[in-house]
Amino acid sequence: MENKKIRVLVVGCGNMGASHAKAYHAIDDFEICGLVARGNSKDQLNAQFDNKYPVFSDYAEALASSKPDAVCISTYPDTHFRYALMAFEAGAHVFLEKPLATTVEEAAEIIEQARKSAKKLVVGYILRYHPSWITFIEQSHQLGKPLVMRMNLNQQSQGYMWDVHRNLMKSLSPIVDCGVHYIDVMCQMTQANPIQVSAIGARLSADIPAWNYNYGQLQIKFDDGSVGWYEAGWGPMISETAFFVKDVIGPKGSVSIVANQASSAGQSDAISSHSKAENLRVHLAEVDAENKFVHTDEWINLCDEPDHQELCNREQLFFKKAILSDLNLDQQNLQALNSLRIALACDESVKTNKIITL
Repeated sequence: MENKKIRVLVVGCGNMGASHAKAYHAIDDFEICGLVARGNSKDQLNAQFDNKYPVFSDYAEALASSKPDAVCISTYPDTHFRYALMAFEAGAHVFLEKPLATTVEEAAEIIEQARKSAKKLVVGYILRYHPSWITFIEQSHQLGKPLVMRMNLNQQSQGYMWDVHRNLMKSLSPIVDCGVHYIDVMCQMTQANPIQVSAIGARLSADIPAWNYNYGQLQIKFDDGSVGWYEAGWGPMISETAFFVKDVIGPKGSVSIVANQASSAGQSDAISSHSKAENLRVHLAEVDAENKFVHTDEWINLCDEPDHQELCNREQLFFKKAILSDLNLDQQNLQALNSLRIALACDESVKTNKIITL
């Protein structure tokens, strides 16, 4: 890789694929060698780059023709397994949007093929690159144990985003596709092992497959006594009021994300608002002899608040570092597999009406 750019093939040119392509376009050490999509999204994206890059409708053809050093896969989850394995077989590093795959077995095989091919696999857990969420997790470690973690991301989607959500639900439910992010955060907060999950779901639209549901809520128990819940719903019927809860409670107090702008009306289907933090409110539980609080709540103003595009840039800078510095990514990939395993167990709980022991 010395003295030459990393030639990257971008597969999937919708929301996340377009953002990653813009990152590659802006970062000197990358060179886009092709944009791949079945529809016209690749042409619309390429127009933003003055039609500079080759475009392809077929992924296999694109791999053979462009001979990339790396592949960025931002397609629907049911293609992740096949596309990732094809990339490794072609000798390319892989940036793969979450979730890793639609089954634990396929996700584990992707990780194994990355190891066998001696290529890097970076999974797109965008919150891991957000300084505000990193601070949120660090603050949670000061609260004692057990922790109570409360999070949701309900999206009142319409127009294009409802099309995206319906397409996603041909593969996975909202609590799996979105939930892996927040389950990953919970695991970082507790640093404990999940032992049991339960979940509920409701199908609120005839526009999605009969086997799936567009509203779900999951609960996780950890072996240190911590518990967490996550709620996700997609569709034009979802309540805007239900959009934004992100906080953690422990014996010593609580920490909450307070994002007034991101959680305001009309923001729930805006991707740019999903990772915003803006402020952290730190509450300490210590009381005096009269049970009055000893400390007033502290507000942490989160100055380094990257927007969605900047977060994608930071993800791709890490991908570059992983390739050029030969980083060992085993731990991160096992953590990505673990959060998917938990999310899929929650999905099983919805569909079987049973509590699942891990």
